[in-house]
Amino acid sequence: MPPIRINRKSWSDGNAVANILTFSPLMIEEPEARRRILAAVKAGSEGTEKVALSHALGRVLASDVFGMVDLPGFDNSSMDGYAVRAAEAGDGARLLVSGEQPAGEDRGLSLESGRAIRIFTGAPIPTGADAVVMQEDVRRVAGSDRIEIIEGVTFGENIRPRGGDVCAGQKIADAGTRLTPALIGLLASQGIDEIAVRLRPKVGIVSTGDEVVEAGSVPSDVLPSGCLYNSNGPMLEALVRELDAVPRRWHAPDEPEALRNTLEEALADSDFVLVAGGVSVGERDFVKETLAELGVTADFWRVRVKPGKPFVFGHRDREARPPVFVFGLPGNPVSAFVTFHIFAAPAMALWAGRISGDGQVDQLALHPWKARLAQALENPGDRPHYLRMRIDAATGELRPTGLQQSHALFGLSRADALLRLDAGESLAAGEEVTAWRW
Repeated sequence: MPPIRINRKSWSDGNAVANILTFSPLMIEEPEARRRILAAVKAGSEGTEKVALSHALGRVLASDVFGMVDLPGFDNSSMDGYAVRAAEAGDGARLLVSGEQPAGEDRGLSLESGRAIRIFTGAPIPTGADAVVMQEDVRRVAGSDRIEIIEGVTFGENIRPRGGDVCAGQKIADAGTRLTPALIGLLASQGIDEIAVRLRPKVGIVSTGDEVVEAGSVPSDVLPSGCLYNSNGPMLEALVRELDAVPRRWHAPDEPEALRNTLEEALADSDFVLVAGGVSVGERDFVKETLAELGVTADFWRVRVKPGKPFVFGHRDREARPPVFVFGLPGNPVSAFVTFHIFAAPAMALWAGRISGDGQVDQLALHPWKARLAQALENPGDRPHYLRMRIDAATGELRPTGLQQSHALFGLSRADALLRLDAGESLAAGEEVTAWRW
């Protein structure tokens, strides 16, 4: 099978080129763009709050957590059986049962030589006992209070020692760890009912375009010619929620005053603002100019990456608060999806403490995944291309999904990973690569 070739697209409109050069004569490289974004965001991302442990699922720890108590807090039995002295509990030994220790209240029992104490799972180990023989490994001697050991035990067998899992003072979780049900259980075992977590970023999402209408506002059979339903807004809202951030969504037409009012509202109470569309060089693309009017400093525009070359990153300073960070995403939905993942998502993950950002410009807020290619791939273009890929459940191989074009939502919906193919790079079928999986 011949390799899949990624088509190049060049600008042929002289006016468009002139407009591009007016804004910025150069495209910056993708790693440099991400480095600048993460450096800017890291400087303003230290907010924390305390929440009840019962409401902490999915949140990110603000600081290291240390054990408060030993776990277990006492030596206890891991089995139902008999507490014994191992040296006296070999095969065939007979011992007198002199008491019983259930789980719960410690009865303060003491084991004497030649005797055994009935014990249950989780019960404290009596003084003098150093092993527990399982009840399946003994038989009661008929007509007596004695047991006969069928299979002997060794010192410490079937005993869970105090502090064997956690010791008081031991670090049990690192700052930046996402709180899972298991971690919440561990913290609860230490008597913790409230925990300091990183703030969740508030993210304003502004989709743009006169041709865009909201789903449900117009039936599909009377959708006006030239119009399309808003896919960017719901998609970006879902991506933001997936990062455990807090989204709020607006839509603005391609009209300067309405766009200005919408962007001002989004900027007023957000930590991040995502603007989908209107960041290119068309006569109806007003986003960059409007953001500048609203006090947003553009750090850069145009990145050497595909899809997503027309991309804006900027910030607006605020008194006594961290700045608002603004991402102008392309209007095509696949371009918006990819640039969100490679630029905006790492920034939000850093702000929320999910990644460190310590010089790791290649770190995305996705999972690296090693797999072999099902077919050859080739990128003859002059920009890195993020291909939408699917991991074959049967073979574990990676293969492209559907059309690799910036508008192709169906292919994107079937993908579960991104694969970066560098400019001019060719990969052979069967070659092992690292993709980014969501």
